[in-house]
Amino acid sequence: MKLLDGKRILVTGVLTDDSLAFAVARSAIEAGAEVVLTGAGRGLSLTRRTARKLPVEPEVHELDVTVPEHFSAVAVALSDSWGKLDGILHAIGFAPADCLGGDIMKAGWEDVATAVQISAYSLKALAEAFLPLMEKAGGGSIVGLDFDATVAWPAYDWMGIAKAALESLTRYLARDLGPRGIRVNLVAAGPVRTMAAKSIPGFSAFEESWHGRAPLGWDVHDPEPVAKACVALLSDLFPMTTGEMVHVDGGFHAIGA
Repeated sequence: MKLLDGKRILVTGVLTDDSLAFAVARSAIEAGAEVVLTGAGRGLSLTRRTARKLPVEPEVHELDVTVPEHFSAVAVALSDSWGKLDGILHAIGFAPADCLGGDIMKAGWEDVATAVQISAYSLKALAEAFLPLMEKAGGGSIVGLDFDATVAWPAYDWMGIAKAALESLTRYLARDLGPRGIRVNLVAAGPVRTMAAKSIPGFSAFEESWHGRAPLGWDVHDPEPVAKACVALLSDLFPMTTGEMVHVDGGFHAIGA
C-alpha cells in the first residue's frame, strides 16, 4: 500500500515543472493520490501544459485567490467529481515589484495589501472554501510552503512580512480547524531555483551561502526533499502534528553566523 492511497489532494501553485508545487504533485501521484491542480490568470494555460508532464495528467481548475467566485466554482466541481477532499497544498505567493529589493519604505499600502492577500490570506480562503469537503473526508491535512520569516532576509522585504503572516495564520487555523480533524502545517524550504525564486532580487545571495552553512548541504536544483516532506504531512504519518513549521533546509536555520 502506498502512502497516499485513496487520498484526494488539491495542489495550487503549479506553473512550470521546476516549481516546488509540481514536485509535490508528482510525489503525491507516485504515492497513490488523486490530484487536481489550480491555476490563475495568464498562468492558467501554462499550468495546463505543465499538468501533462505529471505521471497522471490531472484536471486543472481556474482559481484566482482574489476572486471569491472561483473558490465556490472549484468547490462545486470537486463536490461533483470527488465528493470529498483529503488534503490541500498551498503554494501561492506574489508581491508587486516595489515590495521587494531591499527598501522596506518603498511600497505603498495597495501593493502591500496585494502581497498579504495573495501570499497569506489565501490560506484562510482555501481552508474556508474546502472545509465542507474535508469534513466529508473525516478531516485531513493542509500544507503550506514557506520561507522561514523569523528573521529579516536580504531583499525579501514585504514578502517576508507576508510569510510571517502566513506562519501566524497557520497557528490560528490549526487552533480552529483541529476540532474538525484538520491539521494545518508549513514546510519552510531552503532556496530552490524556481521561476518564482528567480523573480526575487538578490536570490543568488541565498544560493551562494546556503550550501556552505547548512550542515547537510543544500542543492538549489533539487526540490525532492521539500516534496517528500509535504507528502509525509499530507499522509496519515503525522496524525497529531498541527500548527507546526517543518524546516527542510539542510539545517541552515539552526546554525548561527
